[in-house]
Amino acid sequence: MPSPAIGAAVDTHAHVFRQGLALADVRRHTPDHDATPAEYLALLDAHGLSHGVLVQPSFLGTDNSHMLDALRAAPARLRGVAVVEPGIAPTALQALADSGVVGIRLNLIGLPVPELGLPVWQTLLARVNALGWHVEVHLPASRLPDILPGLLAAQCRVVVDHFGRPDPARGVSDPGFQYLLRQGDSGRVWVKLSAPYRNWQAAACAASGRQATQRLLEAYTPERLMWGSDWPHTEHRHLASYPAATQWLDAWIDDPEHRRIVLADTPLQLFQFQGDTP
Repeated sequence: MPSPAIGAAVDTHAHVFRQGLALADVRRHTPDHDATPAEYLALLDAHGLSHGVLVQPSFLGTDNSHMLDALRAAPARLRGVAVVEPGIAPTALQALADSGVVGIRLNLIGLPVPELGLPVWQTLLARVNALGWHVEVHLPASRLPDILPGLLAAQCRVVVDHFGRPDPARGVSDPGFQYLLRQGDSGRVWVKLSAPYRNWQAAACAASGRQATQRLLEAYTPERLMWGSDWPHTEHRHLASYPAATQWLDAWIDDPEHRRIVLADTPLQLFQFQGDTP
C-alpha cells in the first residue's frame, strides 16, 4: 500500500455504524459492535490512505443519517453511497448530494431485482444521472444480466461490488463473471476489488482474487477498477482485517502504475474527490 508521502489513495468501500441505531425490518445481519468514523479515519491514516468512501450498510435500510453525520464531519476526506426509496423527492436527493453522497446502492442479495422500467425508477435514475452520481449494485454474478442492461439503457454509470460476486465453486469460470467481463467495453461499468472472503475461502483470497483481478484488468483496464477494504468486514471479522485487505491488493496487482490508477486516479474522479485535499 502507499505511504502518506506518495499522495492520494482511496479506500472505496467501508461502513460506519453503532449499536442502538434503528435497524431495517428486513435484514441479513444485526451488528454486535460499533464501527465508528473516528476509528475508520485512523485506519486510513495508519495505512497511508487519503480518502474513503462510506457505503450505507443494508441493515440500516434507507435511514442514511448516521453515514451523513460522518460525511459532514470529514467533508474533504469522505464521500458516501446512500440507499434510497425509488420515490425519494428531488430535494432529498439534493440534500444527500450536499452532504457528500455521490451514488446510490442497490443491495440485492436475497432480494428481487427492481422493475427498472417503471416510471418511478426511470425518474430516479434520470435524477441520479443529472447529479453525476453512479449506481452501485451488489448481487450474485449469476444475476448481473438481470440488472445491468436496464441500468446501462438508462445511461447510468454502474459500480459492481466485490468482484461481481462470482460463485465460489466456479470462480472466474462462473458465467455471470464472464458476463461481467464482457461489460468492460461499455465504458460505463466499474468494478470494486474488495471483500474476497465473500467469494472465496480465506486461504484462497490472495490467489483467487489475483486470478479474478487479472481477468478484470484485461477486460476493464485499471481505469475501471477500484480497491475497497470492506471495513469492518461485517459477518467476516474472523477472516479479515484492514492490514489483510491491503496485503491482498499487494498480491493482486504487481504493476505500480496500475496500482496508482486503481487506488487514486479512478476513484478520485468517480467519487468526485477531484480538487480536495485530505
